[in-house]
Amino acid sequence: MNETTSAPKPAKISRAEAKAERRLQLIDATIHAISRFGLSGTTLGVVTEIAGVSVGLANFHFESKERLFETVLKHLAAEQRALWLSRLQGPDRSSQDLLQAIIDSRFSAAICKPAKLAVWFAFYGDASARAVYRRAVGDMDDERLEATVAILTEMILDAGYTGLEPTEAALSIEALFDGLWLNMLLYPADFRRPICRNRAMNVIAALFPKHFQRVTDDKQGQIE
Repeated sequence: MNETTSAPKPAKISRAEAKAERRLQLIDATIHAISRFGLSGTTLGVVTEIAGVSVGLANFHFESKERLFETVLKHLAAEQRALWLSRLQGPDRSSQDLLQAIIDSRFSAAICKPAKLAVWFAFYGDASARAVYRRAVGDMDDERLEATVAILTEMILDAGYTGLEPTEAALSIEALFDGLWLNMLLYPADFRRPICRNRAMNVIAALFPKHFQRVTDDKQGQIE
């Protein structure tokens, strides 16, 4: 008697998993649409064409373009937050380790993709979209800033740095990161991600020389 071996059946995807997968497909399509066409040129029709789904399905998941944009921002902010928090794992993390985790998350290859950077700056530059930005990610921006202020406060007290105020220093560091992101977006050939990360490290090393050393080699400190 011959036995036949049937091919294994593919695992079934639950309705919740299918819904989450479809939402992520639309989010990714929106990121690419904004990077190519800007906010004004990104319509539900454009997004669904890129995603290969119907406009009705996009409306079912997000109700409106504004809700879709808000979801995209939350997705990008949550991705960066998750990476930052993942780098905080482990016992006895020093203030230096905590600040390094924030730096590394801001300059990760997963975070600094050109299309994603284009989305951030599309919202920064569009006056009509700033309210959406604040509503979507304002709390996460505040969380990161508060964490940075707490870290810098500990470093300043620990090493006896003078002339540094934690909140002002944290705001300046945030501005530095944003400026390097902008250069990566506008001049990718001259402002490669590892070099920009090292430039950020060198500014922080100048502010906190007892905690950080300058990076002198382009190949040092490259992160994924």
